[in-house]
Amino acid sequence: MSQGQTVRLIVNADDFGISESANRAIERAHREGILTSASLMVAGDAADSAVRIARRNPGLGVGLHSVLVCGRSVLPPPEIPGLVDGQGRFTDRPVVAGLRYFFLPGLREQVRRELLAQFERFRATGLPLDHVNGHLNFHLHPGVFGVLLDRAQDLGIRSVRLTRDPLIQNLRLASGEHLYRWSHAAVFGALSRRCEPLLASRGLRHAGATYGLLQNSRVTEDYLLRLLPELQPGTWELYCHADEDAHRHELEALLSPRVRQVIEARGIQLCRYSDCL
Repeated sequence: MSQGQTVRLIVNADDFGISESANRAIERAHREGILTSASLMVAGDAADSAVRIARRNPGLGVGLHSVLVCGRSVLPPPEIPGLVDGQGRFTDRPVVAGLRYFFLPGLREQVRRELLAQFERFRATGLPLDHVNGHLNFHLHPGVFGVLLDRAQDLGIRSVRLTRDPLIQNLRLASGEHLYRWSHAAVFGALSRRCEPLLASRGLRHAGATYGLLQNSRVTEDYLLRLLPELQPGTWELYCHADEDAHRHELEALLSPRVRQVIEARGIQLCRYSDCL
C-alpha cells in the first residue's frame, strides 16, 4: 500500500496524570493494546507517576493536555485570581469559563501566564512534546488558541488537535445523547473552521478528523468495530479516556482482540503525531 493509500490512526488517551487508575490503564493500553499516545495534565494528582510511566515507555507519544477548566492550576492562586479559587482549582462549569475568558479581556493575561507555566512544567519533564490539546478541548477557545499560536515556535509546538468529529458519520455509527452530539458538533465544528487556516499559516499540523468527541467517553468496542472499516486513507485521531474504574469500557475497547484484528486486516498504521504528521 502506497503512502497516499495508507490509513494512519493516532490513538490518544486524554487525562494522563489525573489519577493512578488512569495512569495504569494508559500504560496497559499502550503495552497490550492499540494506544499510541497520551496527553499529560502536568498539575494532575498523579502527574509525577505519569512522567515515570512515559519515561519507561519511550514509544508512547506524550503531549500537553492544557487545563483551564475542571482541574488545578500550576501557578499559585494569587497570581491568577480571576481563573482559580483559593485552592488553585478552575471552575467545573465549562460554559461559564468559556464566557468569562471571551468577554473579560482582563483575564487573557492570566490565561497566557498559566498556559506558559504549564508548558514550562512539561518541558521540565524532559519528555519530547508530541502534540498539544486541551482539557474539554478548551485549547480551541479564541482566548486560549491565540496564545498557543503566538508562542508555537518558542514552545516547540508542531502538532495541535483540531477537534472535528464528523456528525453525520457519528449519527450512523452510534446512538443516544442527541443533544450533546448535535451541540458539540456545532460548537467545535465552528471553532475548528476558525482555527484550521490559522494553524496552516504557522505550519502547524493536525489530523484530518478527531473521533471520540461526540462519543462523550463512550468509545466502546462496538463503536470501534463500526468506525475502523469506514476510515479512508489519511491521518486521523481517535481520543478516549482510558481508566481502570470510571472508563473501564474504553480501556477494554483499546485492549480488544477483535479491534486489533480489524486494524491488522485493513492495514491501518497506528502512529503518534510525531510519526505521521
